[in-house]
Amino acid sequence: MSLQTKADALLQSAVAEGDVPGVAALATDKSGTIYEGGFGERVQDGGAAMSPDTVVWIASMTKALTATAAMQQVEQGRLHLDRPAREVVPALGEVQVLEGFDPAGKPLTRPPARPITLRQLLTHTAGFAYEFWQQPIIRYQEATGTPGIVTCENRALTTPLLFDPGARWEYGINLDWAGKMVEAVSGQKLGAYLKANVFEPLGMRDTAFKITDDMRQRLAKIHQRGDDDRFEPQLELEIPQAPEFEMGGGGLYGTIQDYAKFVRMILNQGRADGQQVLKSETVQMMSVNQMGDCRVCMLKTAMPPLSNDAEFFPGMPKTWGFSFMINTERAPTGRNPGSLAWAGLANTFFWIDPVAGIGGVYATQVLPFADKKALPLFFTFEKTVYDQLS
Repeated sequence: MSLQTKADALLQSAVAEGDVPGVAALATDKSGTIYEGGFGERVQDGGAAMSPDTVVWIASMTKALTATAAMQQVEQGRLHLDRPAREVVPALGEVQVLEGFDPAGKPLTRPPARPITLRQLLTHTAGFAYEFWQQPIIRYQEATGTPGIVTCENRALTTPLLFDPGARWEYGINLDWAGKMVEAVSGQKLGAYLKANVFEPLGMRDTAFKITDDMRQRLAKIHQRGDDDRFEPQLELEIPQAPEFEMGGGGLYGTIQDYAKFVRMILNQGRADGQQVLKSETVQMMSVNQMGDCRVCMLKTAMPPLSNDAEFFPGMPKTWGFSFMINTERAPTGRNPGSLAWAGLANTFFWIDPVAGIGGVYATQVLPFADKKALPLFFTFEKTVYDQLS
């Protein structure tokens, strides 16, 4: 049975059983797409079919693209991995560490022991966190009137660190700050920089912070899984289209077809269609552990409607490159040690396996993150790809 037949049957069955309202998935090697398919609907009961060119909120899959922009600036000598980031964005020199709260609920903070660096921002070791997985950040936001990150208001970036920079791994708003650094040294808004230096060279014509009219005609909506396992479309849930800042950590919309072009660029050591988007040595640097003895840990939910507890391959030590999670052992799906991966909040996922020379992109539009049906379906799709190619 071919990969096309096997993967089609898997995804079609999942939709028929109501596991996801719609799903699009793609596998690629260095040369091009080896599988793509879409099943179900962009909006449940809406009639429009989910397809490989459906536009989705890729959320934190944005991070790897922002990291690519930052590393281009490192190549050009405008950004530096280990210099204090406050030299580029002075606000990063004002960030405090949260120590706790006084009896009245006022936050208690102190200066960090060392300055934040770009390396720490790219590896999630600077001390920043997301409110989705850290109750202290929610409490700080409530005490100070600080808006949540998806408002894309500049004040959303003023939350404190949870620990001194470099002490450990904690998933957070780091890449939003890295995006600010790219803007500071390039003189461009992040979206404009990405379009000119990443998207256009890669042929990613359907990826942007601002949803174009053409993209909107193919846009899938996010669905919330209820206690009864039924999905409810969240028709108004959308990243601000006139934001104060373009969210380098999670603001992009795009298609799996577009993202596969980025995956192929990494598989080809920075090359795409005859252009060198990143130097091969830069891709190598991004693809290995860059946070020393720190390890990726489980994300314990602080907002159950938005995320379940989340950890990929529990029990396996996982490191971090420059915006990629790296598995240190062979994964149950067949993914080789040293592969790169990450995900987006509405259950979008990708992986890049440099050893096998393959990768994949998968998208639903479902909350909570690490959904009990959508995440296993991604892993089964990935395993199907490896089984068929072995």
